[in-house]
Amino acid sequence: MTGSTTAPDVTRSLAADIRTYLFPRDAIGTLVDFESDEVREDYTQRIAQRVGIDVSQYSVLNIHRIGIEAPVRYVFEEIVRWRGDSPYWPNHVATLQIEEGRPEDVRVVLLGQSIGGILASLTGGRVGTLFRMRLRTARAFPGEADVDNARYFLWDCSGGYPIGIFSVFARSAIAARGEVEPTQLFFAVGFNPHGRRILSGIRPVRRTWEAIHNRVTTNVLNRFKRLCEAGFEAEREGKALS
Repeated sequence: MTGSTTAPDVTRSLAADIRTYLFPRDAIGTLVDFESDEVREDYTQRIAQRVGIDVSQYSVLNIHRIGIEAPVRYVFEEIVRWRGDSPYWPNHVATLQIEEGRPEDVRVVLLGQSIGGILASLTGGRVGTLFRMRLRTARAFPGEADVDNARYFLWDCSGGYPIGIFSVFARSAIAARGEVEPTQLFFAVGFNPHGRRILSGIRPVRRTWEAIHNRVTTNVLNRFKRLCEAGFEAEREGKALS
């Protein structure tokens, strides 16, 4: 590492979230391009092998990947600390109701308590809640058969637009795939809009979701990368001085 990595600051307002996460940024591209049905099928099989989920049932399969200059252990520990005020999450746009280190039940609320929370309380969660995530599987340590140090969270998503699954998956780099950084982090979403495959065929609906989701996810992963690399660099320098 060069020593020039700086951790991102927590955004303090809705306007800051919009500037930071929704407007074009000078960021590393993260979207995995399914340029053919064969590529999607390959990822479908790999997801089934690694996390035990058949994503072929979902009309939308969206995967983002970024390389991080920090060990898998360190990166996954940062994922465990994910909460609403994490400096890589647009918490004023999509407010998280989550306790640090307690990812079992996560609610994502549109525009926070001021607007989305009121709507959700008045409508029993039908309006205002973007979606809810309930933990299905967590693997904090690699399995005995893993050769790439894989660790992940897998959530079921319901109660909003995406009805399906969301996974955060970290593993060591695979040189044969041209991966360089020691940790490769994946955000994978598989779902049917409002639980109905047919809705993804409505082009304006799908394209609007993809445009927003892809831009936000790219910026989330880039900021998460900065946070991990700055934190690990500081930890390593601290150990060197002690």
